[in-house]
Amino acid sequence: MELIFERSKKGHRMDLFPALDVPAAEGLPLREKAPHLPELDEVELDRHYGQLEKQAFGVNHGFYPLGSCTMKYNPAVNEIATSMKEFTDIHPMAPEETVQGCLEVMYRLQQLLAAITGMDEMTLQPAAGAQGEYTGLRLIRAYHLSSGDTKRTKIIVPDSAHGTNPASAAMAGYEVVHVPSNDKGGVDLEGLRKAVGEDTAGLMLTNPNTLGIFDPNILEITRIVHEAGGLCYYDGANMNAVVGRARPGDMGFDCVHVNLHKTFSTPHGGGGPGSGPVGCKAFLADFLPHPIVVKEGETYHFKKMEKSFGRLKMFYGNFLVILRALTYILMLGRDGLSETSAHAVLNANYLMKKLAPHMDMAYPGICMHEFVMTLEHYKKETGVSALDVAKGLLDEGMHPPNMYFPLIVHEALMAEPTETENKETLDRAAEAFIRVFEKGRTDPKSLHTAPHTTPIGRPDEVKAARHPHIRYDFGEQHDSEINIS
Repeated sequence: MELIFERSKKGHRMDLFPALDVPAAEGLPLREKAPHLPELDEVELDRHYGQLEKQAFGVNHGFYPLGSCTMKYNPAVNEIATSMKEFTDIHPMAPEETVQGCLEVMYRLQQLLAAITGMDEMTLQPAAGAQGEYTGLRLIRAYHLSSGDTKRTKIIVPDSAHGTNPASAAMAGYEVVHVPSNDKGGVDLEGLRKAVGEDTAGLMLTNPNTLGIFDPNILEITRIVHEAGGLCYYDGANMNAVVGRARPGDMGFDCVHVNLHKTFSTPHGGGGPGSGPVGCKAFLADFLPHPIVVKEGETYHFKKMEKSFGRLKMFYGNFLVILRALTYILMLGRDGLSETSAHAVLNANYLMKKLAPHMDMAYPGICMHEFVMTLEHYKKETGVSALDVAKGLLDEGMHPPNMYFPLIVHEALMAEPTETENKETLDRAAEAFIRVFEKGRTDPKSLHTAPHTTPIGRPDEVKAARHPHIRYDFGEQHDSEINIS
């Protein structure tokens, strides 16, 4: 379709702004040149965005089994709460006594997330899951340095971890030590025992892990790290599999981040919005980024922690995401949260069982919220890759699962059907997967050129990443045409 600038016609206008109802400001500096804006009438503008909407695909259009960070349920009540002027019109620098309602929202979410994760204190400041990881590592670093223990320079990360884990550890100034997985997809205990030592600052671990497996040795894993003098950080990216049923704090973890944009219903796509609150045990609370919200009597106010390592971002966190999470938690309650995690696990196991006769599972057996298929033998048999299958699924009217992740599984497809899909949708999805698998065996050429029904086929992804063309070329004559003086 045409870009909006390509639809632009000189002189086309529409009136969207009301008449000025305040005195005009005098003496303000003006631009020397008008901004490069498209010129369209209202009908053309509306049609342009209508066509764009048709080319997008989201959970409101069809099945979306993207593993690990799938967009989850975003109830309309969240949007009602976050559109209230009492929240949207608040200035972040308003005096505490004038924003008690907002502070209560933050305080109540801090308390609820602490209870859900088994922690003692929370900060809502991190604006994303990766920033939450960084916060947890800064807590670990601050703790060791406060006792003069400067020799702890290494963070242990399993080979099945999210890619941001080693990156966050490196950003925090640590050397990353990888430990292997065992044949069942959990942490290799002997490998972990060999990795820990006097230089171990801590462990970063996701449980259930990226393979969709709840590690049965989790208590032994955290014990080994603690006995070596390290601390244990829990990546909460997969909390939606255990929320209401198991708590990181009870597994032996000292700090945790939670993805509000995954487990607690905020829409997550196109780069945001995100939020990654971090919780910790009491002995780490003084190091939290400042400020946090506390309650004294019936009054809420900000408190700076005594040994805080500073701020992570301006102000106090992504407030409207925080409000969405609180709305969602209060709406579901204890039983509702527990039910969502049960459905997440049930749906993943149901879909996995439907597909197991047709494709190899990387780790057969009970999974949690997601599972990983390996197309390694399938590719050798047919010449069809995981990428080809993913492209073929687009022609089935669904979003494909993750490709080539986690890295320890060759030709991987990771599927997470999510807790909100019904049995009929899962049955249709299984049939679509099976049709594509069989097409790879009977007509592999058709998958090599898939998709065939989408607005574009297969873009040059390497060129798009290395040489993105994201700025419209207006031509040399444009500026001279619209000088304003």
